Amino acid sequence: MTNPARTRRHVLVVDDSGPARMLIRQALDGWARGNGERLEVVEAENGFEALRELPRTPFDLVLTDVNMPTLSGLELIRMIRARPEQRGLPVVAISTERDAEDAARARAAGADGYLGKPFDAETFDRLLDELLLPSRAPEAS
Repeated sequence: MTNPARTRRHVLVVDDSGPARMLIRQALDGWARGNGERLEVVEAENGFEALRELPRTPFDLVLTDVNMPTLSGLELIRMIRARPEQRGLPVVAISTERDAEDAARARAAGADGYLGKPFDAETFDRLLDELLLPSRAPEAS
């Protein structure tokens, strides 16, 4: 059950594909229900739109596709990391590329996490637990 006293978390979902944004939103809704969290999700269709949204809301998390036209997710992550007020904002890169090199490029750009598409709910939930609920995430061994 959702705790009405709990602060609402704000998440920015950036993907040029409407169906992909919908799937990410559904995964976020499932995570929120399972953790009694309240989320407000804002969607952006590209990196430039995301850059316009970022100053408007105190986001707790950004989930961005890597391969987008005009401004890639990696470029978006680098721009977020260049802004002092957003340096600590958790960012997850999401891509259809599922190889270690793509994940390494995302980490080098400043991503806190990486998900290959399609991702399973357990992997998604575990990553969100680590980024948004660090006190409840399992400790690394």
